[in-house]
Amino acid sequence: MKTLLTLLLAALASCAPASPEGASQGSLAVTTPREPDVRYEPSPKPVVRDMLELAEVGPEDVVYDLGSGDGRIPIMAAEVFGARGVGIDIDPKRITEAEANAREAGVTDRVSFRNEDLFEADFSDATVVTLFLSADVNLKLRPILLRQLRPGTRVVSYWHDMGDWKPERTVTTERANIYLWTISPR
Repeated sequence: MKTLLTLLLAALASCAPASPEGASQGSLAVTTPREPDVRYEPSPKPVVRDMLELAEVGPEDVVYDLGSGDGRIPIMAAEVFGARGVGIDIDPKRITEAEANAREAGVTDRVSFRNEDLFEADFSDATVVTLFLSADVNLKLRPILLRQLRPGTRVVSYWHDMGDWKPERTVTTERANIYLWTISPR
């Protein structure tokens, strides 16, 4: 009987998800649902500031960064502009890094990060959405933005535009353009 119980416990233990390296006991394992659509490349910090200034971010805003990487956009939105920030990234390593950066910046009360697929995520409470993705991903994301976001929500993209959706404003930086659109009434 003792051998049967030992085998049963061993079998159950092998079915349990392994904790990610460095995770605290009791936390759930987080996995990447699929490969990221773009390789990780952080936006330069001066560009982050330019993006948030172009969107005229303020304390009443909820800034979502889709593909948030190390969290620099939501963190700066909270730290410098007084907004609330939400980062969505498919890579759990980036989420862990972003959460550590938010703790270091002292903005965990105004910033959160979600390990989600940006094509399936709900970001309908955003007043500003920031992007540094790719031309193809922007075009694929565009109908989701138009469906989810309320009129008046600002969308800012670094480097890539949205095809035939013409931006209201374009700011030229040292490396690339920053584009601004506002969601129109339906």
